[in-house]
Order: sequence, then C-alpha cells, then structure tokens
Amino acid sequence: MIITRWQAQSQPNTQVLSQILATEGIEPVQEIFPAQKKVRDHRHTMAEIRYVLKGELLFNISGNQFLLRAGDRVEIPANTRHSYSNNSQEDCISLCGYRIV
Repeated sequence: MIITRWQAQSQPNTQVLSQILATEGIEPVQEIFPAQKKVRDHRHTMAEIRYVLKGELLFNISGNQFLLRAGDRVEIPANTRHSYSNNSQEDCISLCGYRIV
C-alpha cells in the first residue's frame, strides 16, 4: 500500500485529480459515501487507486488503519484485503480507478 498526502496549497478538485489519474492510464469514477457508510472487507484482482476529494475515509488495509482527507491518495495492491468507512457526519466524495497488474 502506498499513501500520498496532499501537499499543494490549493484545494484538490475533480479536474486536477482526474488529470493525474489519466496520465497514469487510469479512468477514474467519482463515488459518494454518505455519512456513516461502511464498506466491508473485500479484495480486487486489480490495484485500486483512490483519491479523497472532500471529507474523509478511514481505511483498514490488512489490519492497518489510517485516515485519508481531501487530496490524499491510497494505492492498494491487487488481492489485498481492505475496508473503509466514512465515520463523519458529512458525505465523502472520492475518485477511484483500477490498474491491471
């Protein structure tokens, strides 16, 4: 797993993060997670790349927990068990894409 924290002074937006993913050959999909939404443990046959646009997501990847906020990115290797939840009172918006490995 690779976590990248947002370092720019400007706030991230859909266009900028979509362009970053497009340069990597990834076609992103925007997802909205309502407050208190939980996604159970699961795996993918492809690597998952996810940016948080707004709000925050609490991830659990193979027993390691961490919080992503606006602009933060996580890359989860293929076949890695993971779950995440939006424990806040606001919706979380993220961009997600997959890379075949």
